[in-house]
Amino acid sequence: MGKGLMLASVVAVISGCTTAKGGFCAVSSPLRLSVAAVDALSDGEVKALLAHNRKGERLCGWKP
Repeated sequence: MGKGLMLASVVAVISGCTTAKGGFCAVSSPLRLSVAAVDALSDGEVKALLAHNRKGERLCGWKP
């Protein structure tokens, strides 16, 4: 997956808007990547991924 597509996916997931299917916790899950995938991310992509997972920890009780 290209960096741009991955970043767009992360941004779409972390937007946190409520949909007809439910809120953030109902439609999101933790993002877990391999070490190689993390190494290929830009700093901005890493920040977006961490923000998503931290939001899930705070709102949904996800465990690291």
